[in-house]
Amino acid sequence: MDEEILKSCSCPLDATLAVIGGKYKLDIVYYLVGRTLRYNQLAKLVAATPKMLSEQLKELERDGIVNRVLYPVVPPKTEYSLTPLGEKLCATVYEMYRFGQELYSVNKVLPRCGCNEELSRLQEKLLTAPKP
Repeated sequence: MDEEILKSCSCPLDATLAVIGGKYKLDIVYYLVGRTLRYNQLAKLVAATPKMLSEQLKELERDGIVNRVLYPVVPPKTEYSLTPLGEKLCATVYEMYRFGQELYSVNKVLPRCGCNEELSRLQEKLLTAPKP
């Protein structure tokens, strides 16, 4: 993370939000939990424009959350995965998801995304993760 941005944060909560506060950043982290995806795979899952997805991925990479591997082939192949620091967001993302489910339930609204199908992968990752 950029040291100046970190210095401008008043507390650890601000620093966390500075890292994951982008419109699609949590979606990206959510879909990368426990797996590696290519750019096109992520683009199909995250409802962002190509420019926005690219910007969000670059920021997550800069902040040490996402690892980017570029393979020197034609056409270029780029893969994204979470770094060890990014993996530490798993429990937070899961709890945020559960909170969102509760919001939908309390307000009697059905979610429009397909995240339920992905939730089991996140739960599995949490069960197999080493305890701190």
